[in-house]
Amino acid sequence: MPLGIFALIFGITLLSMYAIERGQAQREEAQLNARATAIAGALERRANASSAYLRAGAALLSTMQTVPADDFRRFVSELRLDADYRGAEGIGWAKVVLPGEIDEFDAMMEAQRPNVHLNPRPDGSQPFAVPVTYLQPDTERNRRALGFDMYSETTRREAMIEAERTSRPTATGRVVLQQEGSGEAPGFLIYMPVFEPAGGGRVLKGFIYSPFNAQDFLQSALELEDAGAYGVRLYDEGENGRQLLAGTFDGDMNDREGIIKTVTIANNPSKLVISKKSSGGLSGLSMATLIFGLLVASLLMLLVQMLTQQAQEDEASLAWFEEQASIRNSLTRELNHRVKNTLANVLSIIALTRRRADNVEEFANGLDGRVRALSATHDLLTQSDWGSTPVRAVIDAELLPYADDSEHHVDMRGPDVELAPNDALSLGLATHELATNAAKYGALSTPGGEVKVHWKLVSEALVRVEWLERGGPPVKTKRTRGFGMDLIERIVAHELKNPVELDFEEEGVRCVLLIPVRRATEFLIRANRPEPSARPAPSGK
Repeated sequence: MPLGIFALIFGITLLSMYAIERGQAQREEAQLNARATAIAGALERRANASSAYLRAGAALLSTMQTVPADDFRRFVSELRLDADYRGAEGIGWAKVVLPGEIDEFDAMMEAQRPNVHLNPRPDGSQPFAVPVTYLQPDTERNRRALGFDMYSETTRREAMIEAERTSRPTATGRVVLQQEGSGEAPGFLIYMPVFEPAGGGRVLKGFIYSPFNAQDFLQSALELEDAGAYGVRLYDEGENGRQLLAGTFDGDMNDREGIIKTVTIANNPSKLVISKKSSGGLSGLSMATLIFGLLVASLLMLLVQMLTQQAQEDEASLAWFEEQASIRNSLTRELNHRVKNTLANVLSIIALTRRRADNVEEFANGLDGRVRALSATHDLLTQSDWGSTPVRAVIDAELLPYADDSEHHVDMRGPDVELAPNDALSLGLATHELATNAAKYGALSTPGGEVKVHWKLVSEALVRVEWLERGGPPVKTKRTRGFGMDLIERIVAHELKNPVELDFEEEGVRCVLLIPVRRATEFLIRANRPEPSARPAPSGK
């Protein structure tokens, strides 16, 4: 009940917070949309201003038979470019050069600027070249572009073809300007075709154009409409997909796309993306609602808990006493079962030992060692609360007297495998008999002897344990049956419910045991034991 009341109040609080956050998100989206519209308009105004200058230049240059450098320089200076033209690298003139006019063009450029030639040289795949002839203002940066055949580059050529077809200023997609040299800052160009009359028609004379650094162009537009706390990204949507031209956001801007606007820059559509800086938290009103809701829910939950705590404690006390009675009964039955199994093993060992003993002392010594082996394995089981016991721990306990002997080598190797109590007792008995035989007659009886005990899982429910002796005295292949053989092949095999391979090879004894991997049965007292703090103090004397 306390948790139900807390969940109800907290659910109402979360619903209120959702309504607040949704309203906040709608307001922010409206603000974002308004800002995106304003920035898109500023970008288009910048592009339109540049296009207007290029239209005026095209009208003037179309009336001139040739375009001398001085006249072009005077024309650009008389334009008196104002702040609306910021973001551009200047205004340039690129004349059409036919294949037979290349040498003439090179000579003209050489006269104006040494070592400037048309490049790259035409390979005959294009009808003409459109090299940069003039570019004002005449700066060291702009001189890098002189002579460059813009018609040889695909993106520029497509824009020039479109401008010639429509007779309108046309912008390219994303390019790297020649002025950048070895840099990779993205930019674009706006071309306006210049025609001259010829035979009742018109012939393409060249292009007046403006190159733009995309980042500078965006910054100049944002001087008209500040981006504020928003991230601004301008993309070129070309055949190669969306490519970033410029942006004003930092690394902490939200990566999700915000408002997307289509911006037409000189007859070329681009994408403007405006996104808000991620706040990474709730609004102030939502936080206040959350804190208030948690306080109210916690107070109500505490009140109900105090009213019901006494009843819960009384119910827990009754259940605990009932459980203890059930546990005592289960414990008695399980202990009785395990004592019977152990006594049965002891009686079998006594019977087999008595048959093989010639006198009382031999009987007592043999019985002592085997009972001690049972005791060692019992100690391991007691340490694990009669739960599962590792194979390695059982073998370690039986081979401990020989493991640190410098005259012998004991190699134990295998994965972590847990055995049930009865199976661990059987493995302990078998290991004890094999170790005793090896110490009397086998590999552990002479210096340099070696015993390998390796085990591995052959399936999810079966582990294979192999005992192998090498380096000891030669073993008689024909020999009478002893107690160890009887114990391993009868008692151990019966308990493990799997046959045992026991071979007396001339090089040494080899024994293979197949042991089931069974989940040990737990005492109920271990499985359902309550925490000490939850146990009531029983009344009594």
